[in-house]
Amino acid sequence: MYTEKVMEYFRNPRNMGEITDADGVGTVGNPICGDMMTVYIKVKDNRLENVTFKTFGCGAAIATSSMITELAKGKTIEEALEITKSEVVEGLGGLPPVKIHCSVLAVDGLSEAIYDYYKRRNMPIPEELVKRHERTRREFENIEKRYAEFTKLEKELLQG
Repeated sequence: MYTEKVMEYFRNPRNMGEITDADGVGTVGNPICGDMMTVYIKVKDNRLENVTFKTFGCGAAIATSSMITELAKGKTIEEALEITKSEVVEGLGGLPPVKIHCSVLAVDGLSEAIYDYYKRRNMPIPEELVKRHERTRREFENIEKRYAEFTKLEKELLQG
């Protein structure tokens, strides 16, 4: 089902963890299926000096989170925004069709971290990035609305 490279990145994720003084943080996911990703960036001279992640989800979610950090680290912000889900999938030697959404989440997580970086610095946010952010937020809000009762029940169960 998974390529050997996906399994390698799942078993030995690269750049996992939190950057406590991050310049930008992006959290994306689907609280219903359980894949939740947070991407942290540290920026120096318009380059992503460090990129890390924390992910709760399946093996593909962890592997794609790890891959996005490797693809983005060292790139300019503009170059990082050009990373596609296809590059993430190709970097891992492929993903099963049912897991392609994990590569989308990884790209969205990085985009959200960059959006947060611009916002924290009161910098003009590129129009394309604003559109991505709005799409990501709308999708998340729609999921939350459709499954509000389920989410409420799940939270109650987790709280005891």
